[in-house]
Amino acid sequence: MSGIFYRQTGAYAREPMAERTLIIIKPDGVQRHMMGEIISRFERKGFKLAAAKFLQVSEATARRHYAVHEGKPFFEGVVKYLASSPVLAMVWEADGVIDMARKMMGATFGYNAEPGTIRGDFSCSRGYNLIHGSDSPESAAYEIPLYFADEELVNYGLVDADWLYGKND
Repeated sequence: MSGIFYRQTGAYAREPMAERTLIIIKPDGVQRHMMGEIISRFERKGFKLAAAKFLQVSEATARRHYAVHEGKPFFEGVVKYLASSPVLAMVWEADGVIDMARKMMGATFGYNAEPGTIRGDFSCSRGYNLIHGSDSPESAAYEIPLYFADEELVNYGLVDADWLYGKND
């Protein structure tokens, strides 16, 4: 699956959609009642929610999710962590959403994250960091299908899209 998603616009025509990213509010974010705050930040930024699912991640899915880290000393710990409690998996859409979301999330470890970021405002742990976001279009293309079938991704327009994404030219 490529990192480019398409919207069907006619019998045979397809136009590229805005970029998509997988965002997961991790077990500590769920347990600390942070879901609403985190969702609110992405909504206020102007991202469009394409899918959401509250679920318990299986150990097998957690292993596939973190497969790029297999063999590293922290691998077993992050697998256990992701599968330890329910998570909220979401797909958000906007032009440049991956870079913007990663800036909003902040540095991986809360004690390094700048104030104003999700981790900078709410995380001080090295082990628990509240949130996951795809780090590239390729990662998003790999991660999204781990949690969502194609038919679970919803395409729709936002009534304020011109104000959010418009250009003054």
